[in-house]
Formats: sequence, C-alpha cells, structure tokens
Amino acid sequence: MTIIKRNLLEEIKNHLLAREISLIIGPRQVGKTTLMSLLKEYLEKRGEKTVFLSLDFEADRHFFVSQSALIKKLSLELGKERGYVFIDEIQRKENAGIFLKGIYDLNLPYKFIISGSGSMELKEKIHDSLMGRKRIFELNPVSFEEFVNFKTNYRYAEKLTDFFNIEKERTESFLNEYLNFGGYPRVVLEEKLSEKTKIVDEIFRSYLEKDISYLLRVERVDAFSSLIKILAGQIGELINYSELASTLGIAIQTVKNYFWYAEKTFIIQKLTPYFKNIRKEITKSPVIYFYDLGLRNYALGLFGKLDQSANIGFLFQNLVFNILKEKFRFGGGTLHFWRTKDKAEVDFVVDFGKKVLPIEVKYKRLKDCPIERSMKSFIDKYHPEEAWVINLSFEKEIKVDKTKIKFFPVQKLF
Repeated sequence: MTIIKRNLLEEIKNHLLAREISLIIGPRQVGKTTLMSLLKEYLEKRGEKTVFLSLDFEADRHFFVSQSALIKKLSLELGKERGYVFIDEIQRKENAGIFLKGIYDLNLPYKFIISGSGSMELKEKIHDSLMGRKRIFELNPVSFEEFVNFKTNYRYAEKLTDFFNIEKERTESFLNEYLNFGGYPRVVLEEKLSEKTKIVDEIFRSYLEKDISYLLRVERVDAFSSLIKILAGQIGELINYSELASTLGIAIQTVKNYFWYAEKTFIIQKLTPYFKNIRKEITKSPVIYFYDLGLRNYALGLFGKLDQSANIGFLFQNLVFNILKEKFRFGGGTLHFWRTKDKAEVDFVVDFGKKVLPIEVKYKRLKDCPIERSMKSFIDKYHPEEAWVINLSFEKEIKVDKTKIKFFPVQKLF
C-alpha cells in the first residue's frame, strides 16, 4: 500500500513514553487511522503489546458500554504489563471525556493513543475533562512540503530547498497541482481527475452527514452547506455576519453558530486583526481561510479548474497562511492580519510581543521591489526590524528606513 509520510508521526513517537494520553484530532479522512496503524506497527516491531479498538467497528462498540467493560477487554489483551491502547473515532462515544478521565485516573499500566474527528464533543468536552491528562496532536491535510516529498519519492527529503532552487519548473507544476486539488491523502494518491472529484465529493457529503447532521445535530444542513460555499468565495476577505445571515435567510446568531461549527470541525480557520490603536483599526471582523484548498475549490465548483478561477491570488494566500501557521506554531508568535479604516492592509502580521513581522503575499513573478502603500504605512507606524514579501519567484533584500524587506518565493518558507 502506498503511504504518504506524515511529519506528525515522529512527534507522536516521541510522546509514546509519556503517561499523558496522545490525542490525535483533525478533519475527516486526513489519515488519522493510517497514522495510528503505523504507530501500532512500529510498537509491535519493538516487541510491545498493543490493542486497537474503533468505535466505527460494530464488534468493538460493546467494549465502550462502561468503563469496567473496556478495562476487562484491555486486561484480557494486555494483562497487567505495560501496553499501548489505540482507540479510533472516539467522538462517537457519548461523554467521551468523562469516560476517558475515569479510566486514566485508575493509573493502569497502559498508554492511550486516541483519535477522532473534530466534533464539539471532541474539541470541547474531551478537552475540558482531560485537562492536564492529554497532549493534542492535530493532523491536517497533507502539507505542500509533504506533498512534494511524496511526489518525488522522498529522494530530496533532506535537501528540499536545493530541489526547489534547481527544479523550478517541477516546483511550479507541483504548486499548481496542490493549489488545484489540495491535500486530502486519498485525493493526492488518486491519478484520475474523475476519481479525485468523486473522492472529494464523498468527503464533503460524509462531513455534512456525519459531523454536521449526526454529531452536531444541525437541522438546516442545506443552509450550513451554502455557508461553506459562500465562505469558499471569500477567503482572505472580511466576514460580515449580518450580510451572510441576510443571504442565507437565517438569524445572525445561527450564522455565528454555524461558523463556529465549521471552525471546530476543521473546515475553516479564523484569523483575527492585529491592532494597537483600537479606535483606528478594524477589530471586530475576522477573515477566514480553509484547511484544505481542494475542498474549498470543490465547494465553488472549481476543483481541478484552477485556470478558470479569478481569485487564484487568494488561494495562494490561503496556502501561505497554512504554511505560516505551521511554521510559527511553536515559535512564540501569533498570526493576524492588519487592516485600517482608510483601507491600508497587510495580509499577515506575526506578533512576537515585543516585535512584529509584516508579511505580504503576491501571486506574481515580481521583477523588481515594489513597496505598496499599505506595507509602507505599516512600516511607518510600527517600525518592524524585518518584513517579508512572498511571491512566485523573485528574491532580493532591500531596506526601507530601518526595516529590512525580504522578497522570496513561497518555497523558501521551508
């Protein structure tokens, strides 16, 4: 079986000796079960005892009727020695957080590795109940870095920057493919466009039926689906809840609820504004980006039809957002955007507390160093040490006042 190597695998391996529960969360069908299977295989090769249970399997569900039923099953399989317990699709268990907390607090000799998709039960109740008892690992769609490594058979895994510098045409081809189809593993693995389309259609329908209708009990699934389609056309733009409510024919609070559901189930990500002066800068409206570009394209009827999209620049911006979010995840910086009432705007601002990094994104083959009014305005106001202009190919470094401005292509982010 062909498997796409995921960077998160090594992170979780390093956590296997910790007593905390390793909790793997993320969108549907991004490979959580595959990741757990690889971990199980890795442990068994080392001679460790494991047991794998899934609430998707009818035969396994009766082990979750009570805590004692599960403990009896684990004792039968693992005895009283150390063992590793894998539980898949935990969001299907009612009051899963309290259920797991009770078992964890018994100090059994078992390490738990648990996964589930992003329903409210998983994100909220489990999070609260297992406070101090778990570490969360978020598995997202295949990143552009993982995508290129897979496409090149991992030949350049240790020298990807060199590959990007030398193989510019192949890099551009991979970028266009990724912008078109996104990073759902089954979509990446499939060669035919017709099959890719069927797969992304099934992913979206499954998401609406299982997460939105069944798990979250959303009654107006049609309105929720329409909201996703509208948001797909507004990535990187300010969100107006009142306008959305009017368009969809539902209450503003319902729109906000649906918006929250879409965030918690890993479809969209909200980016908040950066501000120091609350009177001058817009502070209420967020902008949104999608976790997966292919799903976003599918919602707009543009899956595999990138050339027909008038707003490819925003799609490229979405890709950069996803990369930046991962890059600064543990880097001490929070990601924002900057917009003022007089229409000055900077795509991203990384706030490190005492210093800031403004970032502009251009889906262009720049040939010189244009500094637009908005970036100049930000530099004049906040005097950052450094600023970035991420584009398709151009690379140079200049200075504006005391700010060093770096122009470089997106692949340099790796």
